[in-house]
Amino acid sequence: MAKTRKPEFYPIILAGGRGTRFWPLSRKTFAKQLLPLNSAQSMIQETVARLLPTAPGENFWIITNGDLRPNIVRQLKSLLHSQSRKQMIAEPVGRNTAPAIGLAAFILHRQNPEAVLGLFPADQVILKEKQFRKDLQTGIALAAAGENIVVMGVKPTRPETGFGYVEAGSAYQGTVTRVRCFREKPDMETAEQFLAAGNFYWNSGMFLWSAKTLVNALRQYLPATAVLLEKIAATWGTRKFDETLRKLYPKCEDKSVDYAILEPRSAAGEQGSNIFCIPADWGWNDLGSWAAHFEHRIAQGRHKDNVISAASNFTLDAHGNYLHAPGKFIAAIGVQGVVVVDSGDALLITTVARSQDVGKIVKYLDQQKQSKLV
Repeated sequence: MAKTRKPEFYPIILAGGRGTRFWPLSRKTFAKQLLPLNSAQSMIQETVARLLPTAPGENFWIITNGDLRPNIVRQLKSLLHSQSRKQMIAEPVGRNTAPAIGLAAFILHRQNPEAVLGLFPADQVILKEKQFRKDLQTGIALAAAGENIVVMGVKPTRPETGFGYVEAGSAYQGTVTRVRCFREKPDMETAEQFLAAGNFYWNSGMFLWSAKTLVNALRQYLPATAVLLEKIAATWGTRKFDETLRKLYPKCEDKSVDYAILEPRSAAGEQGSNIFCIPADWGWNDLGSWAAHFEHRIAQGRHKDNVISAASNFTLDAHGNYLHAPGKFIAAIGVQGVVVVDSGDALLITTVARSQDVGKIVKYLDQQKQSKLV
């Protein structure tokens, strides 16, 4: 009996976000994914290192923007094959996740329609990497087995209003389930209901599908954008690529994969959509704000009460604070739940409770044309 051929796997890492809620450390040319928020490595370096056992370096694709690309190339130079540097595509404008992953799909479809593509955000923490890779192999095999879409779902640990959810339906194989539908970010009451129900998972933003499956889905649900992406892909590897990308990509619809493909496809019902969920518990965290980073550092046992990055510090009756001023002496007296981040040219002062609003500072600075501060 002939052995089943192992599918060719291509990790596609999305790294174009600005990470505005991590201002003032996250900037246009050095955003959140380039910061060492979990270890000595940056977030994107951790992401690549985590995936390298699953695919050769030359199979990696990075979708980013012109502001970030030079620093991403620099950070990944020692990790990835030189071929991968050619596959670090800078979007001329941001058009959300559907066109970004779609462009890679159309390019790879011309080479191997059966190739399996994995979509991975560049700025997530995964602590249980072996289990993650085991689940990933399950998903790759399922994505290669037909016109299937696989979403990696994260078992919720709390009622969370900041994430989208996947509602799992009937069992498929092992722990894999069919997907009933995708749910938007809920209010707290609904999030508590999701947690109690037991069949709702956080949408991790990680998806698996064959190049053929994704190309067909784009042609069905985003036909105008699919035509543009196919024209761009036809010039890959030629001198016309950069110019064609610059001219046509801005005309693509600004839509996420969730809105563009997953939600309309799930309308076919769990038996007809061929969308599957792999529920997982990997110690996952998307570190969406300074508050999330504070909670992550506390949970890791690196700090008991306050999270302080400084040359040295003194605290008195100070509790639950995030204080960042490397190279300086920090003294905190009688404060609680405060976030202070010193980047040298800017100083952020807020509270843990209000840290989700930090992105509004960047919007203000953009409006004021304070380009040196963003």
